[in-house]
Amino acid sequence: MLTITQELYDRIVAHARADHPDEACGVVAGPVGSGRPERFIPMLNAARSPTFYEFDSKDLLKLYREMDDNDEEPVIVYHSHTATEAHPSRTDITLASEPGAHYVLVSTADTDGLGDFQFRSFRIVDGEVTEEEIKVVEAY
Repeated sequence: MLTITQELYDRIVAHARADHPDEACGVVAGPVGSGRPERFIPMLNAARSPTFYEFDSKDLLKLYREMDDNDEEPVIVYHSHTATEAHPSRTDITLASEPGAHYVLVSTADTDGLGDFQFRSFRIVDGEVTEEEIKVVEAY
């Protein structure tokens, strides 16, 4: 299960909406081994595409150095889908390289009639995708 604060949830959704019609992407880092998302890090989609996201390699290297220096790890890796439901695509599954991370997908398309976004979390390990429950809290 992913436990996330309302503030982080809202920031991820706001980023997805702001970058629409392009896919948004980013990371929420947390203390190593805690599983607790704390530091919101919106990233630039270097692909600038409505159907694909790519972290800029220099930005990603800088991020991993920062996380290393802060004893952090990526707890959430997030991106948006602009025209499809919030479910990992084949490309998303292939590129998932953080087996300990929660992969959050936000859809900015109204694909279910429930509003203009979906917020879902998945674990992706060795190509296997498992959706998980999300618990939104005020604070940890």
